[in-house]
Amino acid sequence: MDTDQLRLRLDLAYDGTDFHGWARQKPQDGTESLRTVQGVLEDALSLILRIDAVLTVAGRTDAGVHAAGQVAHLDVPADRLQQRTIDGDPMRLVRRLARLLPDDVRVHAVTLAPEGFDARFSALRRHYVYRLTTHPRGPLPTRARDTAHWPKPVDLSAMQSAAGVLVGLHDFAAFCKARPHATTIRELQAFTWHDVSTPTEPQLYEAHVTADAFCWNMVRSLVGTCLAVGEGRREATLPAHLLEESERSPLIPLAPAKGLSMVGVDFPADGDLAARTHITRDRRVL
Repeated sequence: MDTDQLRLRLDLAYDGTDFHGWARQKPQDGTESLRTVQGVLEDALSLILRIDAVLTVAGRTDAGVHAAGQVAHLDVPADRLQQRTIDGDPMRLVRRLARLLPDDVRVHAVTLAPEGFDARFSALRRHYVYRLTTHPRGPLPTRARDTAHWPKPVDLSAMQSAAGVLVGLHDFAAFCKARPHATTIRELQAFTWHDVSTPTEPQLYEAHVTADAFCWNMVRSLVGTCLAVGEGRREATLPAHLLEESERSPLIPLAPAKGLSMVGVDFPADGDLAARTHITRDRRVL
């Protein structure tokens, strides 16, 4: 990176309901740009810092998916940061962003990133939580934006057994929407189901999912596979069968986006950031 540039780390959260995903999108028909998290944030940062802000994110979330622990980075000219944030303290950006950003996206912290930090390629793992209810009434009105409704009862132990089969280093081609020249090999490090029911929220379940990285629609496909097994629509052998597939499978129901939240990103110690970036950029093979 240019020595006249400073890299900032942004820790942020958003309600994805009214966004068309993370990534900035420009319609091909010349109409107004779609509302995205990246677009809203970059516009606000550009206005404050008087630059063409470009963010790199740890995980590109789909339309309707939320985040409580998203991480991004931004490169800023050192002199511009000094001029625009009083004594060059990047945390002062938090207050200024709060005045400009809509209520459904918030920046928790802005800090100087250590040498070698890259929000996407330095990350060791990403953590997601999927929240759903099978109660006939659906989710509580106060949780309707982040809790999916699955219309049939499910067997939690059957879903956990299905999840256990999927943990490990595999080619998850059956669970991902294909992207040109992109690998679908991932290490799913943890996948657990939990009954988190309360008197006011009965039949409430959470899936906790952790991997080194995820491909497009992967988490929602993993959850949907377990739900199909848990409700008895698919055999318990389905997960193992899917791991043998080489392309997206029509057998997998895609769980609704609204139940999914990115809750955290893990990074190595500062001295290991550059090495991690080098490893991540290599194409994965089994």
